[in-house]
Amino acid sequence: MQIISDISMLRKRLERKPGVAFVPTMGNLHDGHLALVKLAQQHASCIVTSIFVNRLQFGPKEDFARYPRAFESDCEKLQSIGVDILFCPDEAEIYPQAQTTLIDLPPIANELCGVFRPGHFRAVATVALKLFNIVQPQVAIFGKKDYQQLFIVRDMVRQLNLPITILEKNTERTEDGLALSSRNQYLGRAERAEAVRLYRCLNNIRAAMLEGERDYSTLSKNAKNELGRNGWKADYIELRETVTLNTASHQSKSMVVLGAAWLGKTRLIDNLEICIE
Repeated sequence: MQIISDISMLRKRLERKPGVAFVPTMGNLHDGHLALVKLAQQHASCIVTSIFVNRLQFGPKEDFARYPRAFESDCEKLQSIGVDILFCPDEAEIYPQAQTTLIDLPPIANELCGVFRPGHFRAVATVALKLFNIVQPQVAIFGKKDYQQLFIVRDMVRQLNLPITILEKNTERTEDGLALSSRNQYLGRAERAEAVRLYRCLNNIRAAMLEGERDYSTLSKNAKNELGRNGWKADYIELRETVTLNTASHQSKSMVVLGAAWLGKTRLIDNLEICIE
């Protein structure tokens, strides 16, 4: 595996590669990230992974400074599964001057997580577009755990006519159902045991809907109340249509229930898709 931090060097290295698949990350890699790489390997002969903690997508009171970084361990994991190139630029390489050109996103970027993290998705889309322009892959892989992010990046690629196919990978989970996340390591032992409750609440909503329940507001309210009784602070539990991410209606057939909640000082997100026959 070749480790490259310079844009011009990366472009030179890739200029004659006929097929490139790209997996962008912020590092502190877990099995979910590695599953993205394995999917990428099914679609291209050259696999590029990036590690870049994007300061712009963190709010002023968020965890940029303490976001977990594990570069040596990340390199070992990526090399062990056959990644060809690791692109690990510093901030000055990605933002050589103040980034005043930003992506203007549709209203969905200001809903769900966007309500609680204003400007977050604009920064995500901007750095994703910069990385796409640098790597120029034919395929890019994203996980479904960050469902809103996946939706926004895919929409940006389509609307800007980028020659990139966005592929998705289902959420990787622990045996008890907790979605894998780099932030899970913030959880203490008792919090880790409790953290699976968010998944269980979403799963209960899915089960109720598959049995015919259509009172979405009550399902959401009950889930938030259960979280609150057990020490959580819920940002939202919402049902949306998968194709548009518009609020689900009684006529919706393909849906996703999305949740975000704080457990102590850790914000966890999760989602489950629901298909009504």
